[in-house]
Amino acid sequence: MTVDELLAQLDGILKRAEGHFAEVTKVTDLRELELGYIGKKGFLAEVSSELRNLDPEARKVVGEALNLVRSKVVGYSEGARGVLVAKETEERIASEAQDLSEFLVRKTDGIGSIHLISQTRAELEDVFVGMGFVVEDGPEAESEWNNFEALNIPQHHPARASQDSFFLEFGSANSVLLRTHTSPTQIRVMSTQPPPIYAVMPGRVYRRDTADARHTPAFHQIEGLVIDKGINFAHLAGTIDTFTKAYFGPNKTSRLRPAYFPFTEPSAEFEITCTICNGIGCRTCSNTGWIELGGCGMVHPNVLVSVGLDPEEWSGFAFGFGIDRCAQMKHAISDARVYLDNDIRFLSQF
Repeated sequence: MTVDELLAQLDGILKRAEGHFAEVTKVTDLRELELGYIGKKGFLAEVSSELRNLDPEARKVVGEALNLVRSKVVGYSEGARGVLVAKETEERIASEAQDLSEFLVRKTDGIGSIHLISQTRAELEDVFVGMGFVVEDGPEAESEWNNFEALNIPQHHPARASQDSFFLEFGSANSVLLRTHTSPTQIRVMSTQPPPIYAVMPGRVYRRDTADARHTPAFHQIEGLVIDKGINFAHLAGTIDTFTKAYFGPNKTSRLRPAYFPFTEPSAEFEITCTICNGIGCRTCSNTGWIELGGCGMVHPNVLVSVGLDPEEWSGFAFGFGIDRCAQMKHAISDARVYLDNDIRFLSQF
């Protein structure tokens, strides 16, 4: 066949495909239709078999036209699939719909609300997403490696004593536990995603703490992680300052104090003016006028090595703080234990 004949044949195939894919009515029929055009025995395969009979220049012209037609046919198929899937989903939802009007709440009935901690978590996520972060999640039952070892906290490290853990009877002894912080999600993200990374990880964590005005055995944290080239401590300080003003208001003050964490170096604690007493001193802030919100620092090189990243090429910072404590500060709640009381008089305020 001549070049003109093959090009005309391709043009005819394209026109037929446009009509056929526009007429298909079921997703299950798409696969067979696709094979009829782009399969090993399809219409385009017949044209492709003629290429060997052409001279190099003609083969190039027909080959380019063949690839263009194949691409358009695939586009017709994907477009039809999207329309059909949406239509079938709409039909399924309509067929499964139930009349729940008999369960409508009367105006005189009490209406529940989302718990304050859940509201606070959503608000924090919105703030960080607005700052360019993505939200990641991880399991509450974690391996000892992700929770400690990969974070530069080996066996017998003193930091483990401050994170008294709930170990689970699963696998080998002391190998699985309820996570003591959301940092294991950072390990999971760095192990599965190539840099640059800008992510926050909210979730529930567990420690064998005695409940008091600022602590409960099960509480919520949100942590941030940035891994990129050229990241330094100034970027961390700027991020903390931007968050504080965006969440607590432009008039709230924050400060960084030197600290030690095994997974960051250098490390710092960041605090804000106590919103209960406005800096005068009270039981909640231990009469200091400041309330510790969380910890932060530059990601330790050992942590980068543990997830296969070169600390000579990549650097980053991490920070984390309690969602419960954020809610305490924003809403001037003096005792964290009230979150767990299920007192309707408290919950109905939010």
